[in-house]
Amino acid sequence: MSQQLTVPPFAVVPGAQVQSALHGREKEIVELVEATYRLHGAGDSVNPPSYFLRFPDRPSARIIALPASIGGDVRVDGIKWISSFPDNVSAGIPRASAVLILNDHDTGYPFACMEASVISASRTAASAASAADWLSRGRGRPTRVGFFGVGLIARYIHSYLAATGWSFDEIGVHDLSADSAGGFRSYLEQSGTSARVTVHDTAEQLIRSSDLVVFATIAGEPHVSDVSWFDHNPLVLHVSLRDLAPEVLLASTNVVDDVEHCLKASTSPHLAEQLTGSRDFLLGTLADVMAGRVTVPADRPVVFSPFGLGVLDLAVGKAVYDEVAAAGELQVVEDFFTELRRYG
Repeated sequence: MSQQLTVPPFAVVPGAQVQSALHGREKEIVELVEATYRLHGAGDSVNPPSYFLRFPDRPSARIIALPASIGGDVRVDGIKWISSFPDNVSAGIPRASAVLILNDHDTGYPFACMEASVISASRTAASAASAADWLSRGRGRPTRVGFFGVGLIARYIHSYLAATGWSFDEIGVHDLSADSAGGFRSYLEQSGTSARVTVHDTAEQLIRSSDLVVFATIAGEPHVSDVSWFDHNPLVLHVSLRDLAPEVLLASTNVVDDVEHCLKASTSPHLAEQLTGSRDFLLGTLADVMAGRVTVPADRPVVFSPFGLGVLDLAVGKAVYDEVAAAGELQVVEDFFTELRRYG
């Protein structure tokens, strides 16, 4: 006898519910992201290449599809559809917007459409906080952090670092927009940090004065190429993926979230592979570091370049969905699916 299957109800989860479900749960989300990395590293996931939709008439804009499937206790399939329109910023609205579709593991039916810019920012920040922890073990915990590019992602990374026990003596800020740099400085001061906050005029000043450097820009190609700026062997969270010239990576220890994903789409690691014809410059993945399969040296710069995996969005999105459902607050769209009988 075939298994009895039912079509799940379809719900819309707006951004306010997503924010409420994630508020104050930074440590839990970091643990969830780490567990997801381990599942992915063990092969209990499907994470095909992301698809980039680009526009000849809007060359700076793109929309990216990230399909994925995750096993373990999560057991959900789905896709994140996230747009990046940098010109939005000058109009006073956020650069990125996103939705996440969750599909039922057994029937394939979508059961939720969720606002996903907050989910995306949260999983990115959790990934960065996890990497900062694991990659600094054995080499001294950084006390001076510098943020290069200070939009929403930088704010979330700072908040996740603070919520997971990080404190800094100094926080550096650098952005091509003086207004953005000033706004981020105000955010930091209002966050209650005891660190001295400095807005740096140049990228060199920021990097040389930071033990932990966070790149969260919208750069489309490398713009930092001087290897000597990293002589003090900082830990670099290369979240935006395209800031560093291959020469900087080749002089550093490199860790990624997924090798195949990260070496695509003209990322800095992809350019390094093209330049050398080899992947020998990669130490391994963050999951490899967590499992003790590789050891991070203390006498070189360390660069973490995360492509951003769809399985992370699914794991965080499902956790949000479960939280909202448990509270009895799902906004179900009645009769979303109408043709549910094969023969009328």
